[in-house]
Amino acid sequence: MSKGWSKLFRVWKRKKSKAPGKDRSHDSFQEQGQPVSPDLTVNLTCLQGVLGHSNDLVIRQFTIGSAQPVAAAVVFIDGLVNSLMVNESIMKPLLLEMRKVEDNGCKQDFLTEIKDTVLSVGQLYEVSNLPDILDGVLTGDTALILDGYSTALLLGTRAWESRGVQEPDTESVIRGPREGFTETLRVNTSLLRRKIKTPNLHFEQLKLGKQTKTEVCIAYIKGLANEKIVAEVRRRLQGIDVDSILESGYIEEFIEDAPFSPFATVGNSEKPDVTAAKMLEGRVGILVDGTPFVLTVPYIFIESLQASEDYYSRPFYATIVRWIRMWSLACTALLPAVYIALQTFHQEMIPTSLLISMAASREGVPFPAFAEAFFMGLIFEVLREAGVRMPRSVGQAVSIVGALVLGEAAVQAGLVSTPMVIVVAVTGITGFIVPPQTDAITIFRLGATVLAAVLGFYGVLLCILALFIHLTALRSFGVPYLSPLAPSSILDLKDVLVRAPRWSMLTRPRAIPGRNWVRQAPFQYPQPPSDEEKEIIHHEE
Repeated sequence: MSKGWSKLFRVWKRKKSKAPGKDRSHDSFQEQGQPVSPDLTVNLTCLQGVLGHSNDLVIRQFTIGSAQPVAAAVVFIDGLVNSLMVNESIMKPLLLEMRKVEDNGCKQDFLTEIKDTVLSVGQLYEVSNLPDILDGVLTGDTALILDGYSTALLLGTRAWESRGVQEPDTESVIRGPREGFTETLRVNTSLLRRKIKTPNLHFEQLKLGKQTKTEVCIAYIKGLANEKIVAEVRRRLQGIDVDSILESGYIEEFIEDAPFSPFATVGNSEKPDVTAAKMLEGRVGILVDGTPFVLTVPYIFIESLQASEDYYSRPFYATIVRWIRMWSLACTALLPAVYIALQTFHQEMIPTSLLISMAASREGVPFPAFAEAFFMGLIFEVLREAGVRMPRSVGQAVSIVGALVLGEAAVQAGLVSTPMVIVVAVTGITGFIVPPQTDAITIFRLGATVLAAVLGFYGVLLCILALFIHLTALRSFGVPYLSPLAPSSILDLKDVLVRAPRWSMLTRPRAIPGRNWVRQAPFQYPQPPSDEEKEIIHHEE
């Protein structure tokens, strides 16, 4: 029996390898690591064969020098390079300046002379393998190949159309920086450099995706970030073996600690100031080319209740706003379940006047409270998704008008009660206040609603207990998810329930492992001038 299965597997493997339309020429070319041939024609033929004679592939052949002419060619992808730079900094010096160098006498070999005295390009490095040339050309570099040399030059000429630095729609603020990351990796690293002007800011770059070869960058501040966490991030990223990486969400699913948990253990942000602030606390950033969303690890639950604007405004109002977020999180998670439990099992807990009003509004409604909450919640999610996916000018009108019309029609038709419409509306609105936890809270709300319809408040308490047990067990790169609440850290509570004044935040969060705990010097409490200083100021005036 085992022989039969092994024979069947061999036949299936043979058919798969011979399947039509499966071109493995590029894979074998990459795996073999074919060296650069001294014959220019062989190199160009090989590159054309791998790239399939694409019409955006530009190969410009020419001759360098007059006394001892050497055949050469530049290879680049149209649309990925700066054409002006190719013409002015590469082609023009090679065709014109090289003759002057020949007249003065070449003291070095031809390739070294070109590299040292002719080309006026900032980034230049030598390669000896054709796969390296191919990777460089596909990422926007220009390859210079000379006949008779087994080494080629890759010249940095990357330039393509990209979106400018704009304010992100997902993290708008009233006070604070309004710039956001873009889809270009180098622009994003420069935005972080502008925020953190220290030589300790390190960027480690690697490529992921066998087909896309997406550039991924690990960003951290040496001396603040824990080296073990940096090494763990590096290990998890290097272990990713897939065909494509098109967005940072691809990477997030491969490196998170709890893939089967609805709660995210990897943070993301579109704002450079938010990412810089997290890195200054010892976290590690992961930048992906092609997306404005930057990942940060470790990620703890309390970060979803914090906003960058909390630290740009005065601490008193920021603390009140943080309490509002906590209340909103509880409302969006538990309000439908609590209403169903009260309506179905625990009517004695409702004041008499309110109970009479609720009973009158439910008179004639043919569905139980759970069915009302489920269908109204489903309709709300449909309207929200329609508002997001439709064009912006139409989507807002559809979501607002649709909610008003459907809610009013459902109440007048006697399909749902008025209190249920209010409960669902409050639940949906409060869910927008804590966007990072929207997905997980939606799943939790559904489970709590089902248990409330079956067991009442006992089911709600069981659901809350299971939630806290799950959150306590979660880790993000070894850091407890509920830090600094569980395990508790008194010093870190200054930025959890309240937002303490900036001059009192002397240490970095101890929940994030690091070597440098001190954030700022002590005794910076602002004080008014003394009487002697007032007299001096008055005397000078």
